[in-house]
Amino acid sequence: MWKIDDDHAIVVTTDFFTPIVDDPYDYGQIAAANALSDLYAMGAKPILALNIAAMPPKLPNEMIREIFRGGAEKVLQAGAVIAGGHTIQDEEPKYGLAAVGIVHPEKMMTKAMARPGDVIVLTKPLGVGVTTTALRAGKASEEDVREAVEWMSILNDKAAQLGVECGVRAATDVTGFSLLGHGYEVSEASQVKLRFVLSSIPFLRNAYHYAKGGFFPSGSANNLLYFEQHVQFDPSVDDYAKMMIFDAQTSGGLLLMIPPDKWDDFSERSSKFNIPAWPIGKVEEGRGIQVVDESSDVSIPTATQEKPVWFFPAS
Repeated sequence: MWKIDDDHAIVVTTDFFTPIVDDPYDYGQIAAANALSDLYAMGAKPILALNIAAMPPKLPNEMIREIFRGGAEKVLQAGAVIAGGHTIQDEEPKYGLAAVGIVHPEKMMTKAMARPGDVIVLTKPLGVGVTTTALRAGKASEEDVREAVEWMSILNDKAAQLGVECGVRAATDVTGFSLLGHGYEVSEASQVKLRFVLSSIPFLRNAYHYAKGGFFPSGSANNLLYFEQHVQFDPSVDDYAKMMIFDAQTSGGLLLMIPPDKWDDFSERSSKFNIPAWPIGKVEEGRGIQVVDESSDVSIPTATQEKPVWFFPAS
């Protein structure tokens, strides 16, 4: 982030990756939405982006065009433009964006502003890591893949705008480091403890099925190895549940810390405008992450919207 003057700051980010779905247009959309997500996590509005691409010489031109079309249309949906970019040859396709956004310095959301008492809200369900890994193994159903693609293709623009308008100052997005990894980043930056309620966390409907089949991306295992030391689990949280919240996500939702006095406004408006928002925990005094299996000892609001997702049953 670079402050230009008292009213304007620019935010610059970049992200790209290899295909996680088969359809090139979907791949382009998801990669663009994922790259723009870091801007939304800071409350910034995208203004322009540059393509970053590496394409195999043997890849058909129509497939390359579809990748770029998917990215361009998603950037256009965000109210920004593709202003150029750079492409090289490589053996495996890679695509993403360098993206620029603008934000008022006093309205920016950061990882360092979470405070005890904040309600932790997640705006997309988890489970795309296990679902897309099952896809690569030829084990995912077409319906489950379509569900994952639909969620990954959604921009975080409306959730970010609502957060900024409701005075939220602490946020991050949930991507490769998983819910717990990105939550730990917030914990460290803000010097607080994040307590998550497992039974309140939304998942794609058949993600648990793929988790039990062992279809975790390598990033999920890396997350477990690196972040587990900072997480305290209730004894009732089993290994599958642990791995599902360590699951590496692509183009995941925002993790918003809603101040208690802003919750009613945020909840009412998220319901009115049909913006997915699941309360999944609270910010407390302390450090690190704690995961409990139900909300009996954690006072969090109830989600105001019914969504086609799956939850771990509370024990």
